[in-house]
Amino acid sequence: MNNNRKIYIYTDGSSRGNPGPGGYGVFIEEMIIGLSYAKKVISEGYRYTTNNRMELLAIIVGLENIKKKKQNIIVFTDSKYIVNTIQNKWIDDWKKNNFYKKKNADLWKRFLPLFYKHYVIFQWIKGHSNHYINDYCDRLSTAAAKKNKNLKIDYVYEKNNNIII
Repeated sequence: MNNNRKIYIYTDGSSRGNPGPGGYGVFIEEMIIGLSYAKKVISEGYRYTTNNRMELLAIIVGLENIKKKKQNIIVFTDSKYIVNTIQNKWIDDWKKNNFYKKKNADLWKRFLPLFYKHYVIFQWIKGHSNHYINDYCDRLSTAAAKKNKNLKIDYVYEKNNNIII
């Protein structure tokens, strides 16, 4: 673990209607001793999904973009759903029961190996509270959801809910 290096991952997810077209936005900033040296922005839109799925997918995509193992990461999110699941250790019980009857099990299963790969702390940020990076991620996720072309398909969500578009 390198105490001089930290990675900040800011995320947001949205859907227009819940469910409906959705998107996520991610801003990754790597710091060494307080100096920013790398930034990355990622966003994608989906044709039919939920807000919680996009919130979780944003975090997954952010963590997937960190290639080196055992990094110090702080994830900033306005999703109480995710923060509470991790900080209250509900995820541990869900995992023991193989996510039986839990929503978004496919994404939680994808999240866990990434979470265990690093030293991750979650920091809740109140949404729409003038935090400039969180607001930026909100704009990214909303714009991605509003795209009319090239929206990805959330196959698991659509299949589990018998969606035909």
